[in-house]
Amino acid sequence: MARKAQDNPQLDMTPMIDVVFELIIFFVVTIKQEDIFSKLNCNRPAPSPPSSATKDEEDINVNIEIGRRYDGNPQGVILYNKREVKRSELDQHLREIARTKKSTPIIVKCEDRSPHKALVDVLDICYKNQLYSVSVFSM
Repeated sequence: MARKAQDNPQLDMTPMIDVVFELIIFFVVTIKQEDIFSKLNCNRPAPSPPSSATKDEEDINVNIEIGRRYDGNPQGVILYNKREVKRSELDQHLREIARTKKSTPIIVKCEDRSPHKALVDVLDICYKNQLYSVSVFSM
């Protein structure tokens, strides 16, 4: 038996398009992207020259620890330069510091169980003296 010739032979493109899309997905997934940041030509800022004073001398450390009042309730004890001070004394010290340099970093270290009122008092004193570079840490 002889085969009949088709009048309009057509090629089905659907499988070929599927294969092409699968190849595109394969290449997109397996391509190794280069780190463009390593090839950027940019000028980095030069390191700042070392200052004459060390970092510990520039920073002001204020510690808030737990103390006990006569009635047994916990009270926030404020230590400035490892010496217990009243809030008015701390205000006076920070006022003197603010006169010379308002950008002086203030580091406040609190014990984890210290009353919040002591921390709020220290932050209020810093804000009142316009010392805004304050960092608070928990010990």
